[in-house]
Amino acid sequence: VDNDRRDLDMNNRDVDAKKLTRFVRMNELRLVTEYNPVTSIGVMQSSLQFNLLLITDKMSPKHPERMRKFRTAAELYKGKILFILLDSNLKSNERVLSYFQLKKSQLPALAMFHTPDDEHDVLTVDEISIERLQDFCNRFLQ
Repeated sequence: VDNDRRDLDMNNRDVDAKKLTRFVRMNELRLVTEYNPVTSIGVMQSSLQFNLLLITDKMSPKHPERMRKFRTAAELYKGKILFILLDSNLKSNERVLSYFQLKKSQLPALAMFHTPDDEHDVLTVDEISIERLQDFCNRFLQ
């Protein structure tokens, strides 16, 4: 995943089924998972209850820099929040935009979602920074 290898130290006597399951769950998805019809089932079945969506235009010249910052923040919240990229250009994603009551003119935006109770918050952003991502995540988690 993410051109990276993760190893669990099996020589540690503390490893039990619960810890092994947690290790696999935390490392089974990418740091940032792109939402599309193929990945939607895996995203919806994730054991993580908090999802942070970056809703943006993948064709934008600012996209690579946004993704770099988004991935950096994803590393900080690994195992707590599922970071998801949602391309606003895909027709199949228009339903998600309407759910968060967003128009394309308001993008890029961040949308945090808590799956058990459908609680969510949306932040429209001109520029994405790691600090801004952390503030948004921490406020929602509290």
